[in-house]
Amino acid sequence: MNRFQNLDITKFLPHRKPFLMVDDVLSIDDEHVATSFKIESSCIFNDKGYFNEVGLVENAAQTCSAIVGKSYFEDDDIEGKGTKLIGFISAIKKVTIKECPKVNTTIISKANLKSRFDTDAYSICTLECIISQDNKELVSCEMNLVIQELK
Repeated sequence: MNRFQNLDITKFLPHRKPFLMVDDVLSIDDEHVATSFKIESSCIFNDKGYFNEVGLVENAAQTCSAIVGKSYFEDDDIEGKGTKLIGFISAIKKVTIKECPKVNTTIISKANLKSRFDTDAYSICTLECIISQDNKELVSCEMNLVIQELK
């Protein structure tokens, strides 16, 4: 499992502020990823001092996309220069939200790949994600993503 200290996540995700919901990749391999995100008061999903449900699902999707997205890059391409990707949520199978975290706190999101189907044009995958704060589970979800390389 790789750990990244200075990885610029914006080189690997198409999202930009104010819609970027991942700050750091803590670890990643072909079937797992862990990310962190500090919820700032300026966050577009700040709902009366809490990071709302839509923001939590978007954080999970951005975290999950890193697993399949990683396979489109060479292992030593930590600058994200090898390719450009686009991804879509194709289905949300299950979401359980126990609690919304407060603004000015940090959440940790951990995702695991359940299945993956690749074609020459795209990848379809099913992933599970758990979002926690201080080792307390806030969200669990399962979703399908479609990842496509822009050529």
